[in-house]
Amino acid sequence: MASDDGMHVHGLRAAPCVELIYDGRPVSARDGESVAAALFAAGIRRLRTSPRAHGARGMFCLMGSCQECLVMVDGRRALACQTPVRAQMRVETVDLDKGPARHE
Repeated sequence: MASDDGMHVHGLRAAPCVELIYDGRPVSARDGESVAAALFAAGIRRLRTSPRAHGARGMFCLMGSCQECLVMVDGRRALACQTPVRAQMRVETVDLDKGPARHE
């Protein structure tokens, strides 16, 4: 049984492992965790390229304000920090100058 002391939740079981597809490669993740957390845990830090500076961008605020974690999820723009993982979802990096990354 789970207990909540206001600061910590104790006794919860981990969500089941699922697989998402990131730029054509499988990534293991926990169902329902944020895409940002799953990619970070997999060692992926670069999520898009800045259209002005042409530099790598990734996770920053982790609450949706900065929009640095913009990715394509199943063909639509989404913030990785606000999007829960679902099995077999397709996530792609974004190059705002060129569109989603294509790694064939």
